[in-house]
Amino acid sequence: MLWVLALIIMIGARVYQKMTGPTYPKRTSITLNDKKYDLKLLRSHGGNDDATITLDIDDANVNAYLYFKNYPPKPEEDWTKKTFKHETIDGEKVMTTKLPHQPPAGKLLYNIVIENNGKKQFLYKEEPIVIRFKGGVPNYILLPHIFFMFFAMLLANLTGLFAIFKMPNLKLYTVITLILMTIGGMILGPIVQKFAFLEYWAGVPFGWDLTDNKLLIGFIAWLIAFLMNIKKENRTSVIIAAIVTLIIFSIPHSMFGSELNRETGKVIQGFIQFYF
Repeated sequence: MLWVLALIIMIGARVYQKMTGPTYPKRTSITLNDKKYDLKLLRSHGGNDDATITLDIDDANVNAYLYFKNYPPKPEEDWTKKTFKHETIDGEKVMTTKLPHQPPAGKLLYNIVIENNGKKQFLYKEEPIVIRFKGGVPNYILLPHIFFMFFAMLLANLTGLFAIFKMPNLKLYTVITLILMTIGGMILGPIVQKFAFLEYWAGVPFGWDLTDNKLLIGFIAWLIAFLMNIKKENRTSVIIAAIVTLIIFSIPHSMFGSELNRETGKVIQGFIQFYF
């Protein structure tokens, strides 16, 4: 029962983190000619190619235009305009255009204008969407990182529940959780960061990248719990470590993410959830 409860907590926190994060696709809907269309707009793109923006609109009478500029924008910078074209992809009629590839951690602002029957509808004109680009991370690095981090969170929840309900083998599960956190977060995490944003570590003491700092806090919490359980069981330290882990894994992913400083060419910490 505790395993099942730990799994439910992990999945719930993960879904909440992903759906509330600033890199999760922006979802909206629009009605054209009495038909409702649900749209999903990119806020993150990995790889070395341009980012394809797709509108799931199959009406050939509809035109759409994309406007974009660098983020953060300079006061004198104008919007660049691109036209969506009608295409058939995997048997589905859609409208697509592309945002130009940016260096790792580079960001663009964009909004969309949809034209139908002589009328224009603006999507996110007042609060443009911010999309962040990142380098491609090889699957042989990314998949183990995801595997170890998911199991680290699962074991963190489980070990915390074991401490609350005074289950046996608490020290063993504390050690396993710390090992998973170390491999997934402190070893593979920086390697993923290097591939994606050209920096191994952008957290304290070198920066304020929230993802890196969350990993560091979680690791320290479980290191303390491990040290306090060497000689005798200390359930309180384990419960605190589990709570800390749950909190940090519930914080929206990439909320204070890496950002390219276009003037210096260096990757810094930035805030990408909102644009004012």
